[in-house]
Amino acid sequence: MSIPQSGGGPIENRDQLAGYLEAGCKPPDAWAIGTEHEKFGYAKADFSPLPYEGACSVRAMLEGMRDRHGWEPLEEAGHLIGLSRDGANISLEPGGQVELSGAPLKTIHETCDEVNLHLREIRDVADGIGAGFIGLGAAPVWRHDDMPLMPKGRYKLMDGYMRKVGTMGTTMMRRTCTVQVNLDFGSEADMVRKLRVALALQPVATALFANSPFLEGRPNGHKSWRSRVWRALDDDRTGMLPFVFEDGFGFERWVDYALDVPMYFVYRDGAYIDALGQSFRDFLEGRLPALPGETPTLSDWADHLTTIFPEARIKKFIEMRGADGGPWRRLCALPALWVGLVYDGTALDAAWDLVKGWDAGTREGLRAAAAERALEAEVDGVRMLDLARRVIDIAEEGLRSRARAGVGGLVSDETHFLNALKESVETGRVPADELLEKFHGEWRGDLDRVYGEYSY
Repeated sequence: MSIPQSGGGPIENRDQLAGYLEAGCKPPDAWAIGTEHEKFGYAKADFSPLPYEGACSVRAMLEGMRDRHGWEPLEEAGHLIGLSRDGANISLEPGGQVELSGAPLKTIHETCDEVNLHLREIRDVADGIGAGFIGLGAAPVWRHDDMPLMPKGRYKLMDGYMRKVGTMGTTMMRRTCTVQVNLDFGSEADMVRKLRVALALQPVATALFANSPFLEGRPNGHKSWRSRVWRALDDDRTGMLPFVFEDGFGFERWVDYALDVPMYFVYRDGAYIDALGQSFRDFLEGRLPALPGETPTLSDWADHLTTIFPEARIKKFIEMRGADGGPWRRLCALPALWVGLVYDGTALDAAWDLVKGWDAGTREGLRAAAAERALEAEVDGVRMLDLARRVIDIAEEGLRSRARAGVGGLVSDETHFLNALKESVETGRVPADELLEKFHGEWRGDLDRVYGEYSY
């Protein structure tokens, strides 16, 4: 999850809210790729989740990354809670999951190099303290009470609130991991086209990257339990956002939506002030109960936007949020999929042609079916396997059209990063299918085997 935002003076009129989003518009030659991925850390001695403190811990990992690999520390209330270097950040998710928020890069080649360097550094430090890291969409064995809550004020507030508004909020916080990609837009109209395609096709990403078939030591009936968790989290701030597909949608309509999402907090002087359930509309008028008489700054608005969790969202860029965390090949495949779909105009048009006839029921149905059945899903005559195959074909053409060569020109474009996904549609199998096969076969129900075979 995001670190506190900074910069921006007082909000003097509502137009600044949409203006903040519009300030993200960039010409195509400035579009970048930002990839974020989370992973679970565990102690190799007993496969238990890493605590915050101790010789084999989250803090020890962060200190090792700081001391051995030149990352700059980020602290909150005396706790080391993140790192930064060269435009990238390492942050902590609520249950101790470690996230890399990558720097904005120009090509998938650079993204994959960043991923590989990060995982090498993580392993270098983890080996020294007896820890391991694994990429899965949900913790396969650990229970809620096994998972520590990291010492971040934001998480303490969220933890209590999540228990009141849904059934799976605390599970999301402690026991899930995702990979996402952040992409740019050129104008309001370009944002609208990209966000509509992003939302409609998130179920395809959920299906292709499904990698969370276990919970508390046994199969949970879904191939992406992480995706199922998000559907029971908080209706006020999650979902497929049917209003995005209505005539007239744009930055102003997103502002209306965001203003109606209940607040979590206001960040002041290094501390999180409880604003749970309060209204940003009231804040604009100086009537926020948490800070009576005070009006928000643009950094407060930026913070509030980070507390909205639909399947795709906009800030000064678009975040694609539908995929489970997974193995390294898929950490490179997700940005390749979305860049291919939305950074080439012809590909974006083709992607929109696939989905423009769907209604909200079809989109929501595909979301639910993808979580349960992945590529075997079918809703309203739409077969997920066929849809995924077509989506990958469009993305491949988009990447081929971009023609971004690797270092030294040894690779002519970025299409090979889709190979893991092409294998899935050729076989009909996603990572969850392989895990379930092993669980019922050679592992004989012993999920401890997953750590040895699937860790980074």
